[in-house]
Amino acid sequence: MSKDDVQAKREFDLEARLIDFAVRIINVVESLPNTRAGNHIAGQLVRSGTSPASNYGEAQSAESRNDFVHKMKIALKELRETRVWLLVIQRKGMLKPPLLSEVIGECQELTAIFATSIKTAEKNKQK
Repeated sequence: MSKDDVQAKREFDLEARLIDFAVRIINVVESLPNTRAGNHIAGQLVRSGTSPASNYGEAQSAESRNDFVHKMKIALKELRETRVWLLVIQRKGMLKPPLLSEVIGECQELTAIFATSIKTAEKNKQK
């Protein structure tokens, strides 16, 4: 497998992971109670938790390295916001722990991947 093939597979894998994450977020949102707080959190979470996939897709079509870094940073910000909303749900006890623990873990892993990718892209930008 060539270097380009490996890179394309890695990008596809991350895209697939982000899409799966978005679906899991939708499942969490649809499980939240139909209360004032539940509805507010649901609205915030569905926006922040589904947008990293589309922002990553935009980053793949970036017009420059600066544009790529900018779009990746937007996705990272959305992942961090998503984590906060998931922790609020967890602390409030709005959902059962197994469902949330897995989603929170995936959110943290995706956040680490994006943070590392941004650092690498910024370092390569300076070359």
